[in-house]
Amino acid sequence: MARQALLIGGTGLVGNLLADRLLAGDVEVHALLRRTAGRSAPGWHEHVAPPAAWPALVRAIGGDVAISALGTTSRAAGSDAAFRAVDFDMVTDFARAARESGVRQMIAISSVGADPGSRLFYPRLKGEMEEALAALGFERLDIVRPGLLRGARGADRRLGERIGILVSPLVNLFLNGRLGRYAAIDATNVADAIAALTGHPEPGRFVHHNRALLQIAAGIG
Repeated sequence: MARQALLIGGTGLVGNLLADRLLAGDVEVHALLRRTAGRSAPGWHEHVAPPAAWPALVRAIGGDVAISALGTTSRAAGSDAAFRAVDFDMVTDFARAARESGVRQMIAISSVGADPGSRLFYPRLKGEMEEALAALGFERLDIVRPGLLRGARGADRRLGERIGILVSPLVNLFLNGRLGRYAAIDATNVADAIAALTGHPEPGRFVHHNRALLQIAAGIG
């Protein structure tokens, strides 16, 4: 496992769980934050600054792996432009600075259905983000594409997400084969999988959907 990780989105649903796992694995975590996470633990380093300052911090800190668990919601963003500023601009600016500082591995949470050619805004944006990360030339790039994330996210949940989570145990029964990638998945499983991928030595570009994430989380992927 990598010894030093750069992390954005460390206060979110997956990012918070992931930080626990990385720290338990003796990984030094440098979290770039807009506000303090209120976490105090050996190996946890908070760098609280406006997102515009994150690239300079990344270049100064460096590390073995850069991880983006960053994401917003349409309600929180308020507009497509504001949504793009978070889910594309902040992520790619962070990744570019990490690559420039010599980081060999990038791990980013995207979304099932990500497609730069989609007519729909959200999957198109995620697909464009993935393409931008691939173009940076990391030695290893891991794209994580979970289905609907289950976990305690509080008031940030949209009504549709809340309903989806409530019915997910039933819906998941009918999502088999390739459709399984659209099933709901526990955020704990996604965090476990990302922690296991952190520092993986095999080079290349890898895309991980639900089935692969569950296998990696269980130690068999």
